[in-house]
Amino acid sequence: MKRKVAIYARVSTEHEAQLSALDNQVQYYDSILKQHPDWILYDRYIDEGITGTSTKKRKNFMRMLEDAKEGKFDLIVTREVSRFARNTVDTLQETRRLKKIGVEVYFTEDNIWTFNDEDGELKLTIMATLAQNESKKTSQRVKAGQMISFQNGVFYGTGNILGYDKVGKDLVVNEEQAEVVRFIYSEYLNGKGTVSIADELTRKEVKTSTGLTNWSPSYISRVLRNPFYSGTIVYRKSYIPDYLEQKPKMNYGEVEQVIVEGKHEPLVSKEDFKKVQEIMDGHSKQIKLGIRRAKGTAKNIWSKKLICECGYNFNRRVYHRNKTNTTFSYVCYNRKMHHDSKYKNTDYKSCEVKEVQEWKLQFMAEAIFTKLTQDTDNRKELVNKLMNGVKIDDHPEKKIKQRIDKLNQLIKKETAKLDKLIDTYLDETINITMYDIFQKKLSNRIEKYKIEISELEKEYKSIEPLEVRIEKIKNNIRKLLDISYNGVDEKVIEEFVDKIIVHKDYFEWKLNFMNETIKLEISGKSKSDCFVVEYKEK
Repeated sequence: MKRKVAIYARVSTEHEAQLSALDNQVQYYDSILKQHPDWILYDRYIDEGITGTSTKKRKNFMRMLEDAKEGKFDLIVTREVSRFARNTVDTLQETRRLKKIGVEVYFTEDNIWTFNDEDGELKLTIMATLAQNESKKTSQRVKAGQMISFQNGVFYGTGNILGYDKVGKDLVVNEEQAEVVRFIYSEYLNGKGTVSIADELTRKEVKTSTGLTNWSPSYISRVLRNPFYSGTIVYRKSYIPDYLEQKPKMNYGEVEQVIVEGKHEPLVSKEDFKKVQEIMDGHSKQIKLGIRRAKGTAKNIWSKKLICECGYNFNRRVYHRNKTNTTFSYVCYNRKMHHDSKYKNTDYKSCEVKEVQEWKLQFMAEAIFTKLTQDTDNRKELVNKLMNGVKIDDHPEKKIKQRIDKLNQLIKKETAKLDKLIDTYLDETINITMYDIFQKKLSNRIEKYKIEISELEKEYKSIEPLEVRIEKIKNNIRKLLDISYNGVDEKVIEEFVDKIIVHKDYFEWKLNFMNETIKLEISGKSKSDCFVVEYKEK
């Protein structure tokens, strides 16, 4: 029977393209086709200049797979496993998928047929792993080369940095743009914010590094945060966690950064750059403390519960700070907006509800929940409601036993592979190097599974009975409700307080517990002279 054949080839770099030109590849496959008169060529699928570490990046490879699904051919001929994919998982997954739809793969140099060869998948696994290891070594060599470049202050990137032009491999100062950079630093150090600076540059139609005249605060922030302007180069701002995926990821400390002095001319002094960072860090800290938090982004428990009588939420802000302590208060967002400069000369009417100190909220909470927990029935109900929100795993022993069974199955599977590997080596199908690589890998897996089983068996013996676990949780909840000793925990506020409506003269606490609403007035300037009374309608 005639077989419809697809040819797949890949050239990954310019260097390889010189050694193995496309014409030579075509000639190579033409000679193979001549040796098989029963083969009819359907199409050649060739990817040029693309890495083999992931199949997803190769357009013609993916097109070939789609054509295979449509039954346009039943045999793929490719030179070697490393040309097909350098990722072992990709190689095995794709060949298995192709096998299911009746498409065989023939690796000519490795002499592997995925249909007819009894040990085809084992050989394929070995060759694919060797190819993957070679990719890893290549990645390591590239990183080693990069480290030398880092130490020499070599610039990486397109050179699109405001204040500089790229000339060859070096960056030289663009005086016109450099003045803009110096202006940004000078204005910021003189007290202007990023919004004001961006607005002024936009109004003056000053051009950015890309030739645009529209400046944004984030662009200004990036200029102010870039140590390059003070003469310092920071490498590894991003990194590639997986050499197979090749997807860059922002570096937040996972990989050590390399910081060196560059060979380029700085535009600002290190002293000015340091001052700018201190100012920006101070602003960031204020935002994290809640001073400038916008509506709807509250993370604090009280910010989540407080609602003003005018309908707006509350923002948390610093009320008082000294060397040892910081106290907070909450201000209505409506009232806060009125103090913004853009509303001062308008007829906009501000909310009249005053800011609320955090200690007053805690004081009211203690008064409410102390009274609730003093009633035995109420206390039992509170405990039961908190217990309902706790997830108790009543069968941890079952999960451990299932995991141990699974691990034993994996050990059995890996042992069978090891036995087959030994037979393959004895039949001289693979050499000693390949045997050692896979023998070590399989043995390590088996040992890893055995260690995990040993740990799980210890855990199984130490598991407490369900009744003991439940009683411990109940004891913790009872302690949680000992308000007179421990105060009111945030978990209690989260669970039982629906919202707190702040009025000009009183507070309205709406509780989830028994759908109760409690109206309170609070008097006093400090905890020592403070008292809470039930609000009486006037």
